[in-house]
Amino acid sequence: MNVRAAAAALLGVLFSTAATAQPHVEKGRIERHAAGASLDRTFRSLVAAAREPSWLGYEVPAASRQVMCCFDSVRQVGSCAGCRLENMHAFHLPASPSRAVLEGPPHLMVLLRAESGRVDVAHVLSPDCAIDLGGLTLHWVEGVQPTQSLTLLSGLASSARGEDLWDGAISALSMHAEPGADAVLIGFARRDPREEVRSQALFWLAQRAGDRAVATIREAIDRDPELEVKRQAVFALSELPNHEGVPLLIGIARQHRNPEVRRQAFFWLGESEDPRALAFFEEVLTSR
Repeated sequence: MNVRAAAAALLGVLFSTAATAQPHVEKGRIERHAAGASLDRTFRSLVAAAREPSWLGYEVPAASRQVMCCFDSVRQVGSCAGCRLENMHAFHLPASPSRAVLEGPPHLMVLLRAESGRVDVAHVLSPDCAIDLGGLTLHWVEGVQPTQSLTLLSGLASSARGEDLWDGAISALSMHAEPGADAVLIGFARRDPREEVRSQALFWLAQRAGDRAVATIREAIDRDPELEVKRQAVFALSELPNHEGVPLLIGIARQHRNPEVRRQAFFWLGESEDPRALAFFEEVLTSR
């Protein structure tokens, strides 16, 4: 093996080790499991076998290098601390003061809380965020493929009874690097019977941007039967990166048939402080 090949092999080993390293846990223990051919089957088996409340977690590539942890505004503005999973408050390790974190790792950690044979909470954290389990067990699943994660989370969100689960699962889906996450979110935005879920899926689609996301958001503004979903879809346009939604909001403010939708477009254009929005307001005011 030549030097270049040896270096590439070493980098591959290091990357694989970093990607599958178990999280830093306080006040609890970790049991490691293999994802196997079906993460959904492995996951449900672990949930059914648990005799007490526990957490299940795994790691997948993230769409962006976000810092997803608990923050402490008392000790230091923007400082990242560990998270107590049972109440999500920040904590600080005695030997490790809080740190100002500017960029997160390229992976995300999905954490799901199981009790009495069912899952009721979903969280997303950065893999380097220390977590306090409150004395519970974390079943850490290794070798999870991103497509397996999409299947598991979409199933949980579809059947979720409480907001803590469907909201966390949908936000986790939106943070996956896996391109298939777009189609899953679009499915929720178009077909889920719960208006809150459709609204949240539209919000997270805006964070991912892309032509399919924009088309789905515009479709919701025109066709969704619930006014609140339409309002949230207009807000989602305002959340598109680099003010990409401003021309669309101007078009809605000019001619949408629903007056409440137009009002929402005017409001978010005002919040944008974009020069194009200011020029539009001037045009509207001077034409009267």
